[in-house]
Amino acid sequence: MPVYALNLFDVSNKDEYIAYSKRSVKEVQAHGGRVVSLGKFRQAAQGDIKPRTVLILVEWESIEAFESYRNDPALADLHPHRENGTENYIWHLFDKLEDLRPILKE
Repeated sequence: MPVYALNLFDVSNKDEYIAYSKRSVKEVQAHGGRVVSLGKFRQAAQGDIKPRTVLILVEWESIEAFESYRNDPALADLHPHRENGTENYIWHLFDKLEDLRPILKE
């Protein structure tokens, strides 16, 4: 079952994040992920969450694919670039739904 990873963050160190982004797209794809959307914050329409500058939405083939990317020992040198290049990071996972019935039945 596909899983969506919502990434919201601010860039705190451009050089570190560039080092991450140069390699991450290829590695995400190699582990079963696909970047669905990239965005730059425009404005808050509703809610009180502190805005983040960047949005990245990634569709993963499965939770196992996501975890393989996160935990691959060959990527141990990659993830610190993301961590050192960002702040206020939110990384939430969502199950893919065809409609809202599974939520509305709860």
